[in-house]
Amino acid sequence: MRATSRTNNLRQAYVLILLGVVFLILAWLLHPSTRDYPIGVLVFGVGMLIAAILNPYRLVLASLLVTFLGIATFLTFKQLIPGNQILTYHILAIGLALLGIALMARRGYVRAGAVTPGLLVVGVGIIEYLLAAGYTPPGFIPFMLSLWLPGVGLLVLGLIYLATSSRT
Repeated sequence: MRATSRTNNLRQAYVLILLGVVFLILAWLLHPSTRDYPIGVLVFGVGMLIAAILNPYRLVLASLLVTFLGIATFLTFKQLIPGNQILTYHILAIGLALLGIALMARRGYVRAGAVTPGLLVVGVGIIEYLLAAGYTPPGFIPFMLSLWLPGVGLLVLGLIYLATSSRT
């Protein structure tokens, strides 16, 4: 691994950890109402986008997809879109993210064979199924919509990237 690449990976890991800690502190201190501010998934995606700026070769796929899905989730839970159009907005969000991913692939940030978008879409599908069937735990939706999700998610992601960046 080149030194500049390793440095960028470490910077990205530190930014993820820092953002995770900041959002955990904000979640602990503010306790914003998830009914008024359903921003968890959106902030998680934006946090990953911020970290992806430092190293666009890592995390850009997931950040685009999660950010667009976060926008659809925000609009859904803010009740700015009718209930019968929720699936349409999520499909539109996935399509826009895939277009962004295709542009990133053209610029060389992503190679052929990247499986992250597919895994994330499958994960979203499983979560949607579990929600529709009523199989999710009672605190699942408030956690996903709160600042706890980006806090925990970015911190864990940062620790994983720190562990994989420090390997020689």
